[in-house]
Amino acid sequence: MKTLKLLLSLYLFVFTITSFSQSATIKGVILDEFNQPIEGVNIKTENNTGAQTNANGFFTLEIKSKTEIVLIFSHISHKNITATFNLENGEQFEFNPVMKTDVSQISTVIINGKKRKDVEGIITISPSVIRKIPGANAGVENILMTLPGVSSNNELSTQYSVRGGNFDENLVYVNGIEVYRPFLIRSGQQEGFSFVNSDLVSNVDFSAGGFQAKYGDKLSSVLDITYKKPVEFGASANLSLLGANVAVETTSKNSKFTSITGLRYRDNSLFVNAKQTETNFRPVFADIQTYLTYQFNSKFELSFLGNTSINSYNYEPLTRQTNFGTLDNPIALLVQYEGQERSRYQTLFGALQGSYNVNDKLNLKLIASSYHTTEEEHFDILANYALGEVNSNIGDEDLGEVEFSEGIGSQLNHGRNDLDALITNIETKGTFTKDENEIKWSVKYTNEDIRDRLVEWEVIDSAGFSINPPSSGGFNDQPYSPDSGPIEAFQNVRARNNTSIDRIQAYLQWSKRSNIGEHKVWYNAGIRGHYWTVNDAASGSNNQTVFSPRAQFAIKPNWKKDMLFRLGTGLYYQPPFYRELRAQDGVVNPNVKAQKSFHIVLGNDYSYKMWDRPFKLTTEAYYKNMTDVNPYSVENVRIRYNAINDTEAYAYGLDLRLNGEFVPGTESWFSFGYLKTEENRNNRGYIARPTDQRLKFAALFQDYMPNLPMVQVYINLVYNTGLPGGSPSYSDPYVYTNRLPDYKRADIGFQYVFVEDGKTFDRGWKKPFKDLRLGVEIFNVFNVQNSITNTWVRDVYSKRQYAIPNFLSPRVFNIRASLRL
Repeated sequence: MKTLKLLLSLYLFVFTITSFSQSATIKGVILDEFNQPIEGVNIKTENNTGAQTNANGFFTLEIKSKTEIVLIFSHISHKNITATFNLENGEQFEFNPVMKTDVSQISTVIINGKKRKDVEGIITISPSVIRKIPGANAGVENILMTLPGVSSNNELSTQYSVRGGNFDENLVYVNGIEVYRPFLIRSGQQEGFSFVNSDLVSNVDFSAGGFQAKYGDKLSSVLDITYKKPVEFGASANLSLLGANVAVETTSKNSKFTSITGLRYRDNSLFVNAKQTETNFRPVFADIQTYLTYQFNSKFELSFLGNTSINSYNYEPLTRQTNFGTLDNPIALLVQYEGQERSRYQTLFGALQGSYNVNDKLNLKLIASSYHTTEEEHFDILANYALGEVNSNIGDEDLGEVEFSEGIGSQLNHGRNDLDALITNIETKGTFTKDENEIKWSVKYTNEDIRDRLVEWEVIDSAGFSINPPSSGGFNDQPYSPDSGPIEAFQNVRARNNTSIDRIQAYLQWSKRSNIGEHKVWYNAGIRGHYWTVNDAASGSNNQTVFSPRAQFAIKPNWKKDMLFRLGTGLYYQPPFYRELRAQDGVVNPNVKAQKSFHIVLGNDYSYKMWDRPFKLTTEAYYKNMTDVNPYSVENVRIRYNAINDTEAYAYGLDLRLNGEFVPGTESWFSFGYLKTEENRNNRGYIARPTDQRLKFAALFQDYMPNLPMVQVYINLVYNTGLPGGSPSYSDPYVYTNRLPDYKRADIGFQYVFVEDGKTFDRGWKKPFKDLRLGVEIFNVFNVQNSITNTWVRDVYSKRQYAIPNFLSPRVFNIRASLRL
């Protein structure tokens, strides 16, 4: 098995690689009519060069690129297949023909190079990789964390920031339909599921910036998911100590009706019970999704995407002990809890989409969707704490016990937050293609109706003395001098909002593939318009309009080296969603403007061969200039906006990604990112933004044991430098600029594969399975104590505040089994 040290050396070595071959690769598995692999199939070109399938029916063949190549697939017991290929430099094409014995084959299959999404700055991720790679929140977002420019410091959350943006600046589409995330979620362990069910996915595209006008009005990224359209019956299941997933695929006899349905259940107790706080934890995270299609005729298709999700989070903390400080001065925080939290998030989503092919050149779509969420967040938690020195005398029977209390106190948190939101959309889309030109357009109407009650307060006591709120002008000086003022809650937020937002959005964009001399080029230009009106029962109304021009250009020079260069630029707006309208005091400000960002992204893809296997090095440099920024603070995964546009900001950086077959037949990659992002609030000067993640390194590596290839290994490594956020949430960011510690995490999975694609069985207990594997996963292999926030405890006598880290999950073991029929 290749070691990580060797891979890191290869990563550095590849920057000096200059070898190149003007070729493309065809690979695949050849099966017979009974879905069994055929050994000894001859694959020959017209000049008699070629390859032969192995015992698993697998073949790989390198052909000359940019040239029509005719391949003949022949076997003594089967009819021949003839196929013509014309592929691009460095392209990998998967071809899986079925050879028959009793009927005539199609005489000729002509296959041209597939449309390259890399000209659009889009990364495509294999769904099989998504389903295999281990992670505390396995799925699409788990893989996104390994890409350059994408960051998250909380393995229990599916939220992510991209190139200095926050969680609310990312677009997510499923089959062209925008989906949403809950409003009130404040902790990663409350989230449950991402909307995206990886068992239903057939294609995953991701763009980290400079994206096209067809995508909506957000500032940072686009995740574009396509769900499967089944061609035969199938079923899959994934079982682990964290829960279970089941998916079923069906199709009618005439293939007009198809359905795919997935059910998921998750229990985060495995992680929560391993953390520093002892709890009674009774979560229920469950959802069901379905995607149905019906093909009325060759022109008209109707599809339905539906989702029901329930997250019930019952949390009763009991005790906590957190040790911190240094070896010379160890300190511990002991907490005894009373009370509990009962939170519930329920969402319903449905979308109906009709697609009509007027002719070969024109396609029209009509989409209607509705998203309804009811969210409750109720808690009363009293924490009585003691802060003291720890006995560090080795051999002492009281080793690790708190001997001297430096501070005692209590904290009472109360919340009664309820939200009901209904979002309705209707959209019409069109696509017209002629020759190498493509025109897309859309008009969309959205209504957002939000009912929100916010009641939160916090009382802090230190050594029997109540701590005054920051708004009172400073902390009280008890016990040295009496405080004659009234007792106030340290934080107190009360609001009721009844808000309605109406939006009209439209876009028009044009794309073309062409040539400049012998060089291939691709153009894209478009513009979006967005008009919205905010009506709030208490704060009044306001309306605004913005226009967002965007453009992309890519060129593939006719060089010996396989290079692709691209440029993306545009003016991106983010009209405020309800969360951005609500200030930290809970009041809605309808006058909040759209945040604005000018993007410029320069990219290069270099494809080459190493060890006779394909590799690609992707480099992107970017700059974003942001104005009318709505400043915010981040608490775990909850974003709290100031609801004013008094800030300007910038972000720039460099992203590198090397991916390829470090081990034959598997895809792995290494990512590196550098980012700097700062903001200037109300002309007070530039300081780091809450998402200023300076350095990022990640690796996703797949391997197998050379002498036991059925044992496969998957490694997921992430290293992020510390984020700002190590200061109290109420503090002035210009006074407190502390950072959290660096985030370091390694997850590893071992799987024994009993059955996999290309190696099925025609008898015995393994016969029903297309894929069957059993594995062990180790999360946080090195048991690194990562922290997401700090709890601040004040010693009333010394006036000193202690930052007690809130650690994330430690090392955790999981057992996982998956199967597919």
